Parts: sequence; C-alpha cells; structure tokens
Amino acid sequence: MSTSKNQAESFKALVNWLRDAMREPEQFTLSYAAESSAFVRFNHAKVRQAGQVQQASVGFKLINEGRHADLNITLAGDPEVDLERLAEGLQQLRETLPLLPQDPYLLLNHNGWQSKNVQEHPLPDTEHVVAEITQAAEGLDLVGFYAAGPISRGFASSSGAFGWHQANSFNFDFSLFHDNGQAVKASYAGHDWNSEVFAKRFAQAREQLAFLGRPQHTLAPGQYRAYLAPAALGEIMDMLGWGGFSAQSIASKSSPLQKLYAGDSSFSPLVSVDEKVSGSLSPAFSGEGYPRSDLGLIVNGKAGEQMVSSRSAAEYGLTANGASGGEMPSAVNMTAGALPDAEILKQLGTGLYISNLWYLNYSDQPAARLTGMTRFATFWVENGEIQAPVSTMRFDDSAFSLLGSQLEALTEERELMLSASTYSQRATASALLPGALISKLTLTL
Repeated sequence: MSTSKNQAESFKALVNWLRDAMREPEQFTLSYAAESSAFVRFNHAKVRQAGQVQQASVGFKLINEGRHADLNITLAGDPEVDLERLAEGLQQLRETLPLLPQDPYLLLNHNGWQSKNVQEHPLPDTEHVVAEITQAAEGLDLVGFYAAGPISRGFASSSGAFGWHQANSFNFDFSLFHDNGQAVKASYAGHDWNSEVFAKRFAQAREQLAFLGRPQHTLAPGQYRAYLAPAALGEIMDMLGWGGFSAQSIASKSSPLQKLYAGDSSFSPLVSVDEKVSGSLSPAFSGEGYPRSDLGLIVNGKAGEQMVSSRSAAEYGLTANGASGGEMPSAVNMTAGALPDAEILKQLGTGLYISNLWYLNYSDQPAARLTGMTRFATFWVENGEIQAPVSTMRFDDSAFSLLGSQLEALTEERELMLSASTYSQRATASALLPGALISKLTLTL
C-alpha cells in the first residue's frame, strides 16, 4: 500500500470482485480514500510528537430499484482480508435494503467515465523541514503542526466509471506567542517546500510578533479603513461557501447570496471566484460519481455557475456538475488584483491591518451580513506604519459592502491555504486568495 500504483491496483481488485458479485438489478458505487501522512507537533519551538499515519477506507453504496444503503469499510491493506470485509459488507447491505423506502431524489450517473490524475510533486524531507522550522524559531515560543504526504481518492461504479486521484502536499500551521499572551497565527502550505518563501513568511510573522509587545490601542465602534490579509478573507469566503453557491439553497431561497443570483446585488468587478478543481488537491470527480470541472462561481462581481449535487439535480431539474452533497466549494480560487504586497501599508494609510478573523456567523443571512471577531495579529496603522496592536473587536458588515462598494483593491500576490483539518483524515480543501483593501469596515463592539 506504499505507492499510488499499488493502492490503485488494490482498489481495482475490490471493484472487479464487486462487479462479478452483483445480482441483477443491483448496482453499486465504491469510493476510496487513503493517506500516508507524516505528522509533527511543535511546542516551545521543539518537536513534541512525531509520527506516521497510513490508512485507507472505502465507502460502499448498494442500490436496488431506487433503494440504497451505505457502509464505510476500513481496509487492512491485505487483499484477502479486504475482500472478506467487502463481502461481509455486501451481505449486510443486501439485508438492509428491503427495510428501506425508495429514494425519489436518487440520481445515479450511468456514464462509464474514466479519470486519472497523479500529481507526483516530490515532497520535502521531513527531517529537513523540521531543521528549518526549529532554526527559524530559535528563541521564540512557537506552537505548530506539520502534516505532509500523499492523499489518494478513487471512485468506481457498476456502470463502468473509474476515477483515480493522488496529490502530494504539506501544511505547516503555526502560532508565535509573545510573553504577554498575544499571538501571531500563520501558515505555509503547498506542493513544493521553498526555503526562501518559508523564510519570508516566517520573517513576516516574527516582525508582527515584535509589534504585539507594544501597548494595545483601543478603538471606539465605528467605520474604519481596513486591510484583510488572505487568511482573514479566507474566513469570509468560507462563510459565503456555506450555502452561498449551493443550487439547493438558491432554489429554496435560503442562500446568503440570493440577491446576487437574483441580480439585485453584485460584488465589485474586481471579484472573480472559481471552483478550480484542475491542479488542486481535490479530485476531479465527486463521491457521488460525477466528474468535476472548473466552475466560474462569481465572474467580475456577477453571479456565475451554481454548485449542483445529484440530489439537487433530481429535485430541481438541473444538471449535476460534481458538487458534493453539501454543495460547498473545496478548491476556491480568487483572481489576484493589482496591489503589490510592498504597498499594502502605504495604500492603507490610516486604518486596521487584520491578519485573522474568527467565530464568523451571519447576522442577516438574506443580506449576506456577517459578524465575527478580529483575532491574533490585528494592528492600528497610521500614515502607512504599524503603531500598535488592537484589542479584539467585533465587526458586522455585509459581504456586498466589503467585497462590493467598499472594495478598493486586491493584492497581486496570493496565498495558498490548505485545510488543516485532520478529523478522521487529512482534508483536501484549498483556497488561493489575495488580500483585500477595504475603504469602510464596520466595528460594533
């Protein structure tokens, strides 16, 4: 199970066995997920825990005349044991199906599509990375988490579809703590570890840490010029992705971007957002068995394509485009702007530099109005120079204002952020985002 090729062969063997085991009119889908990951935890800039995780599982769906049932099976990596587990699973699902009602929104893809994408980016040597991190963090209180390795996904159906995807990536998520308890949070992620890029990213965090030692600046509620760093903008995009582009939410009129799709509101023409599957960590097929391609979700500030899962396609007479059941983007790509990183503070002039936002929620969902807290390194800037850290504040503002009427510029440089979630397995979600300069951001508390 060490290489993608071995994993693909093991998966094919299970698929072939299932195809032979089907009894008319039974059908199946089988999805595959595996990872081989190095994990390293840091505390006080020292390695506190290092380990390796290898795991693989299949999601098995059996369908018979509109009834379907699912089972997740952990694989052992031994072909005989895995076939035995699959056979037991098949028996279990056959016994379950007659007890279930038919599903009116089940829409299977009967195309025998084929998809293969193996990204063989050579991953950095873990020892080399650990040495660079510990050297960079010497004398600092660094807490962090490094995860790296290949992630594999597969899909097959009784209709002859077969997809295979493998992507290599690393993600270093870290915080630098000041003696006063304040912290700077940052991350460095991608396919190729670049020592120069890492050093630059770390130097920026170290510089911000020094500013956290200054006395805090307290702001009164009101409207302020603001710069949102890519991580802060990422929190806003995450919230908009939660139902915003979903065909089901739009059809049931519960999308926070309802006004965008109705043509009543728009974002700035600077804003274009794609679900860019190609070249991302996400597979070019869904767990439901639909091929995925790049989608233009927001095009020059206007509504573009929706994310349509098979269930929404069945319920609303739409065409499924490979969205998952939750219809959330997982490979967000926002077009860069023209503001050079070196000019950010100068162009901001006097206002807020916001590195991170936290605890976001909707205060008025139909108006795409968001509320949340500033967190970690947020600074008060005067005449293009950082003056002091700002105590935690609550903002409450509409996305149509922040990324619409009040958006002045987006940065030339973008940051790739990979999901740091390792809940049950490493996630494949990513976002490539610029920073945003905003003329008015409303702070309420």
